[in-house]
Amino acid sequence: MSDLRFKSVEEASSRKAVKVELPKERVDKYYAEKVFNRQKMFEYLPRTTYEALVKAIDNKKPLSREVADSVADGMKRWAVEQGARHYTHWFQPMTGGTAEKHDAFIEHDGKGGVIETFSGKLLVQQEPDASSFPNGGIRNTFEARGYSAWDISSPAFIVGNTLCIPTIFISYTGESLDYKTPLLRALNAVDKSATRVAQFFDPSVRHVECYLGWEQEYFLVDEALYAARPDLVLTGRTLMGHESAKNQQLEDHYFGAIPSRVEAFMLDLEIECHRLGIPAKTRHNEVAPNQFELAPVFEEANLANDHNLLLMSVMNEVARRHNFRVLLHEKPFAGINGSGKHNNWSLGTDTGKQLFSPGKTPEDNLEFIVFVSNVMAAVHKDNALLKASIMTATNAHRLGANEAPPAIISMFLGSQLNQILDSIEKNETDSIILGGKEGMRLDVSQIPDLLIDNTDRNRTSPFAFTGNRFEYRAVGSSANCASALIALNAAVAVELSEFADRVEKRLENGENLERVLFDEARANIIKSRAIQFDGNGYSDEWKKEAARRGLDTESSAPLMFDKYLSPSSVEMFKKSGIFTEKELEARNEVKWDMYSKKLQIESRVLGDLAINHIIPAAVTYQRLLLDNVYKIKQLFDDGTARKIGGQDLVSIENIAYHMSEIKALVERMISARHVANRMQSEREKAISYHDCVAPLLEEIRTHIDALELMVDNEIWPLPKYRELLFIR
Repeated sequence: MSDLRFKSVEEASSRKAVKVELPKERVDKYYAEKVFNRQKMFEYLPRTTYEALVKAIDNKKPLSREVADSVADGMKRWAVEQGARHYTHWFQPMTGGTAEKHDAFIEHDGKGGVIETFSGKLLVQQEPDASSFPNGGIRNTFEARGYSAWDISSPAFIVGNTLCIPTIFISYTGESLDYKTPLLRALNAVDKSATRVAQFFDPSVRHVECYLGWEQEYFLVDEALYAARPDLVLTGRTLMGHESAKNQQLEDHYFGAIPSRVEAFMLDLEIECHRLGIPAKTRHNEVAPNQFELAPVFEEANLANDHNLLLMSVMNEVARRHNFRVLLHEKPFAGINGSGKHNNWSLGTDTGKQLFSPGKTPEDNLEFIVFVSNVMAAVHKDNALLKASIMTATNAHRLGANEAPPAIISMFLGSQLNQILDSIEKNETDSIILGGKEGMRLDVSQIPDLLIDNTDRNRTSPFAFTGNRFEYRAVGSSANCASALIALNAAVAVELSEFADRVEKRLENGENLERVLFDEARANIIKSRAIQFDGNGYSDEWKKEAARRGLDTESSAPLMFDKYLSPSSVEMFKKSGIFTEKELEARNEVKWDMYSKKLQIESRVLGDLAINHIIPAAVTYQRLLLDNVYKIKQLFDDGTARKIGGQDLVSIENIAYHMSEIKALVERMISARHVANRMQSEREKAISYHDCVAPLLEEIRTHIDALELMVDNEIWPLPKYRELLFIR
């Protein structure tokens, strides 16, 4: 194993940047060339078909089968011209990734040959079976029928030689088995309720769109070193490894010059992204060594989420071309920053107004305050659910560490906005001007001065206002953004709907519109004050303060998932039309099951490495020390021998102690795993893994990392952090 390690280090050290062949055209000439977007639709579809499809997309209406047949014919002609030989329904099962089954564009011609064909029936709906995906008990293996259905709002695209058609995935009985179905429901719910509220200010508003700008953080490691670390290969993170003497403490990697090999990879990745219509814009070094970030231009949330999932797939392929491996695990290395995927979330009307952007008139700013106050109320009421929506076995390693948001949901609003909210909460009379027969006109003196990016940023806040949007920073780097977006949009949709109900009821009693809007916004601000926190979210004092405020401080992931099944959450999801209780129960079964399985895999890998790699290496080195001590005793008198070989004796004793502890802890871990595996309830199994197995992983690691500092470097079997973390 040690030979493999040093061969890998030598191979990684000799890497040179791969030359990237640049397109001869400007970006705008090849951008989205692999996407069947509106430009391609206009070119390949009959005019009536194009207009019917665009109308259906814009108005969120279904297509007729005749139109679907025409779309399928044009889509196939375009795809074949681009070199596509197969098509697939591209969907998002509850694994958190994507899935696809490829079919060729052929059917029997009745004469012993085949013809290329692709009908509207095949475009709109398929039965991919896919019975082995997690379903939480909704489907039995012998009831394998599952359907995928075309999402017309997300354009088809070509990867390699395959036409990929974004779809939802549902069971035979109609329950969602994926992330896209509930995401679309959540986006429709927030559209409906936000439009009701926006129409109080502008009756011409017909739709409110949700926008997402994700920031994808990731690590790169040399492929040779990756292959020599079974824990990275099988779990995505290092289960052992003493921190490097130099890591991120000098802060010299953050926003530093991008290494040439990495820059070549980034350039190649950007070209691929642009061809696929992913608007990749920003790239830079992140805080930790070998950590980087890519961010796109904001897009409609459903499309943005599809693009992020596509990116995670594409970046793995591109990395291999450059002799890298991408690590999307939230905490692949101990002692340095983990990776998140900040979700910048905003709402905007079809009239062009950004609802979280302060305006220049009192009326515009009243609307701004109304929407901000409703988000505050939603995040306050459902803070535990929002935390559950971003929690996974992998993100649990990152949240609460000293470079990530804490496992407590709070909101950072900034000093200026807080001052305005204070003024509104106090109902200060000098901020209100009466307008005679026109009724009450608000003129909150501080608001007209509010500008975009008026506030500092708080890195410790999991949910921060950043000028014209909210940044949900707690989302993990490997996550499907839909999980967080579903919970957030559902909570906000219900809050806005209830707000609109209260306003309409008071208007029926003849009250003044502006007065009612102000009063209801003020009530939201007052009841949600506990969620606002602009201080240091890393501090122990905040944990105590958060508990005092009544915020959820649960730190166990399996127990966090319980919030999905609380009466308030079930009612909220049912009211917004996003999940039935059966669907929620199924999803929680999947969450608990996935949590247990990931810890099970980690414990098996660590046990194998500890017993079959680390212990033998330690024994080999201990044997060398024993041999050295024996020879010293043969050559010198007892006093001199003790003086010369004394330190070796101490090392022999320490190595024996750590080996003994590792063996005992591995046995305990195996026993704890067996106990957990015998539990019938997925919830109880997950809790057992969290409480009884996970702590042993860390204890075993402590002893292995101690041995790493003792054992001869040439004997140590695995690449070390100092080798993994610095690209050569």
